[in-house]
Amino acid sequence: MKNKMMTTMIVLLLVILLAGAIAIIVIYKLDHTSADQAPSIDEVIKQSVDVPEITTNLKGNNFIKIAFKLETNSKKAQEELTKRDFQVKNIIIDQLSEMSPNDLQGQKGKDKLRMALKDRISKIMQDGKVVNVYITSYVIQ
Repeated sequence: MKNKMMTTMIVLLLVILLAGAIAIIVIYKLDHTSADQAPSIDEVIKQSVDVPEITTNLKGNNFIKIAFKLETNSKKAQEELTKRDFQVKNIIIDQLSEMSPNDLQGQKGKDKLRMALKDRISKIMQDGKVVNVYITSYVIQ
């Protein structure tokens, strides 16, 4: 009788542990599935800041007219970035002044600019970060 009761308790304990482990795995997978989904366009817009067209000199005798949309990772980060607009413009002008028209040629050149701006602007942020930089207007003369 005592052995049968002990066996039953061990089996019940194993069943409970197995059910708990399965529940944890399911919850973990659901959290990561929802976190991996891309934000909707409405969320992107709510978390983005427009940088109006800037005209500045490039390295050499050329100049560029360029505008951006900066996507942040939260509404709070978007609000902070809006307040830091003068710092953002300064970073953009500094970055562009070190680049020549050849540096900005093609997809690779624009990607390099976007990545550099994303990293530099995110460094000044306290309430989030920039997750995407979109070039919305671009002319080199």
